[in-house]
Amino acid sequence: MSQSDPSQPEAALRIGGSRVLLLGTAHVSRTSADRVAQLIESGEFQAVAVELCPSRYQALVAPERIAQMDLAQVIRSGRAAMVVASLAMAAYQQRIAEQFGIEPGLEQRRAIELAERHGLKLLLIDRDIGITLKRTAASLSWWKRWTLFTGLLLSLVSREQVEEEEIEKLKEGDILETTFAEFAHDRQDLYRPLIEERDEYMAARLLQEVRAKGPEAILAVVGAGHLKGLRANLEAGMEDPDARIRELERLPSPSRWPKLIPWLVVALVVLGFVIGFQRSPQLGWELVGNWVFINGTLSAIGAALALAHPLAVLTAFLAAPVTSLNPTIGAGMVTAAAELWLRKPRVQDFHDLRRDTTRWSGWWRNRVSRTLLVFLFSTLGSAVGTYVAGFLIAGKLAGG
Repeated sequence: MSQSDPSQPEAALRIGGSRVLLLGTAHVSRTSADRVAQLIESGEFQAVAVELCPSRYQALVAPERIAQMDLAQVIRSGRAAMVVASLAMAAYQQRIAEQFGIEPGLEQRRAIELAERHGLKLLLIDRDIGITLKRTAASLSWWKRWTLFTGLLLSLVSREQVEEEEIEKLKEGDILETTFAEFAHDRQDLYRPLIEERDEYMAARLLQEVRAKGPEAILAVVGAGHLKGLRANLEAGMEDPDARIRELERLPSPSRWPKLIPWLVVALVVLGFVIGFQRSPQLGWELVGNWVFINGTLSAIGAALALAHPLAVLTAFLAAPVTSLNPTIGAGMVTAAAELWLRKPRVQDFHDLRRDTTRWSGWWRNRVSRTLLVFLFSTLGSAVGTYVAGFLIAGKLAGG
């Protein structure tokens, strides 16, 4: 085997009839990319495993595929917030790249290119990013999820430079954990779903390949932060890697309470209207007027902050008081649909999306990302308006 580089931690394991070399890399290090190239060019390996899932692989090798995104379907299916979070994380990583003249994921890209050039089997061993994000969110309290998401949103308008400390953490750990941790108060909350579970998942994937009488020698290129856990899981072994993978891919059962709360709020608001009209028609219409004005205004302000089309802002004002009484339809869905109809994104907007979202101004300039912001901000405005108006109605009834 080629001489190891002490700056790049490695672990050689014998599993069944296969030899596996775990190479711990720094996702922002050119030295790591060079070591990957050195090992693959040695001709000792028949397969290369990379710390990627199919979706992250496609984003890395074919970023232009984002142009095929059906924006209307993304909004209807409730995935708009997830897309915004993914773009915000990518933008944060790009800020690191530009500030320090580095290229996150260079070693993974090099591994893919050389594996294809030499005709080696390429193994994508990481868990799907969508599943990881959902399991991460499920592991946090609602307040921590909120602070994490708002932190990501605030990063869109931040012009602050990334601290050197974060770069060092990227060199030592995992790019997903470090990116999330930039906006989280407690890294420990993120460790299980972002590190430990993925260590187990990648070990199970490698064991699957080995037990299927796969390649005799596999080079596994993973972040240095995963090396210890991955090695421990491989050495401990698993009775049923397939079952473990299914368990780690299972999405947490959603709690009933978050779904019931909006309906409870609606019931209380409607009850407030009924009580108000029973006391006097004047009070009843006053409560309805308060509901319409507060809910509609705050949703419209959200749309305006996203620089929505004036008619889309008007749509937010008119739709929010109605959609807030039907939790199955959000104000953001109606407002974003109006924005899409009034200012349909151009093909170039999709092609420029990843580049534009690396600058805060680009989020408002690009029609795709602006539509996502219109959805998000008008939804948040309506949500705030629902509770503000609800408390106001309760206060007037109590005072009456």
